[in-house]
Amino acid sequence: MSAPAPPDPDAVDPRFDPDRYLEALRAELPGLRVVEKERDGFSRAIDLALKLVTFGAQRHYMSRYVTTIGRTIYLPRGWAERDPRMRWCTLRHEAVHLRQFRRWGLVGTALLYLVPILPMGLAWGRARIEWEAYAETFRATAEAFGPAAARDPALRAHVVRQFTSGAYGWMWPFPAQVHRWIDAILDEVA
Repeated sequence: MSAPAPPDPDAVDPRFDPDRYLEALRAELPGLRVVEKERDGFSRAIDLALKLVTFGAQRHYMSRYVTTIGRTIYLPRGWAERDPRMRWCTLRHEAVHLRQFRRWGLVGTALLYLVPILPMGLAWGRARIEWEAYAETFRATAEAFGPAAARDPALRAHVVRQFTSGAYGWMWPFPAQVHRWIDAILDEVA
């Protein structure tokens, strides 16, 4: 009788397999599409518009940010090279947006995202939409990497920057409020 083979260090834990999660999303949300931003003219147009309206503050749309519009997830360059658990966590975040679009429709979600209160600088609707998704990011991080990872000051700082910098058009320039939101979700998950 031979000894069992050692575990494959490159094997993805099925609980955090982004491909399996994406298949589950496709079953839940018929018509779900996944598009590479670099091959998509619409994404390139958004990239240019974001660079203009944020005065260059959002210059990583094509290379760092996953974007969901309607039933389409737009992936940045280098997506496949990211750690599978990180991709799983990001897909959990994007799944929140997919469900928001299902709940409010394309026009309703776009209006919430772009209008209340101002399109740039103080966007309550965008902040609430993104907070719901970033709360899921903290939950997923705690599940995939452990509670300490969800409490990592670097993750907190990253999320605060998303709300208070040009990354999302300075959508909620109140870092103390964002820290309180984070504290509340961390009390729940970690």
